Amino acid sequence: MLVVGAGASLASIAGAAAADKVCTVLADAATGAVLKQEGECDRRVPPASTFKVTIALMGYDAGFLKDEHDPKLPFKEGYPDWIESWRTDTDPAAWMENSVVWYSQQVTQALGKEKFAGYVEAFDYGNADVSGDKGKDNGLTRSWLSSSLRISPLEQLDFLTKVVGRKLPVSTHAHEMTEAIMTEHDLPNGWTVRGKTGAGFSVNADGTPNREHPFGWFVGWASKGDRTIVFARLSEFSARQKMRPGLGTRDSVLEQLPAMLDAL
Repeated sequence: MLVVGAGASLASIAGAAAADKVCTVLADAATGAVLKQEGECDRRVPPASTFKVTIALMGYDAGFLKDEHDPKLPFKEGYPDWIESWRTDTDPAAWMENSVVWYSQQVTQALGKEKFAGYVEAFDYGNADVSGDKGKDNGLTRSWLSSSLRISPLEQLDFLTKVVGRKLPVSTHAHEMTEAIMTEHDLPNGWTVRGKTGAGFSVNADGTPNREHPFGWFVGWASKGDRTIVFARLSEFSARQKMRPGLGTRDSVLEQLPAMLDAL
C-alpha cells in the first residue's frame, strides 16, 4: 500500500504540464452518475495496460489464475522485456504491480481466441474489437496494445462501475482476486484508491501506432466509508515523453484527487 503525501511531486507537475489534451471524469459507483467531467472524454484510444484489470477478471474466472501468487510463470527469452522488472519469474501480484506485458499474453493465450473474444463482448468493453493489427492475426496478444481495441474514458467508467458493483458475468472469486492484486494508494484525506496505469500510442488511419503521439491512462476507484467513486484520466501528448506517460498521469491524479473528492 502506498501513502500519497500532500506535496506535489515533480512527476505530477511534469505530467500535467506536458499533456496537450486531458480528460478527467469521475462518477458515483453506486448510481453511475457522472459527478465531474473535464475535457474530451468520449474519444476512444487503446486501453493499453489498463486492460490488465479486464484480463485478470477473465483469468481468474476461467481458472488459469488461482490467487495472488499462483501461477508463478517463468520469464523466457523472446518475451517483451524492455523494463527490467519484467525479466524475472512473475506471479499475478507482481504482474499487476509491474505491469508485465508478457504475463498478460500468457493469460490470453491460455484462454484462446474464442473465449477471450467472448469475455470482451460480454463485458461490453469499448469497441470490443480484438482482431489486432491488420493482417497479422495477433489480436490474442496485441489487440489492446496500440491496436484494434479502443475505449473512451466514459466507457472506462461504465466498465469500472460494473467491476466495483460486481455486475460482470464472472465469478465472485474473479472479482475478489482482481481487486486484491490491484495497487492501493492511501490519500491524505482518508480515501483509498485502487487503480491501474496504461500508456501507448494513438493509432493512425491505417491501424499503425503513431509513436509521436503517446498517451497515458490512470483509471480506478476511490473508497471512503460506504462511498466509492470511479474515475478515469486520459492524458494525450503531441511529442514523445521522457517519463512513461502512464506514471505521470497516475501521479497527477493522485495529487489532485483529494481536492476533487472533497469537492463532490
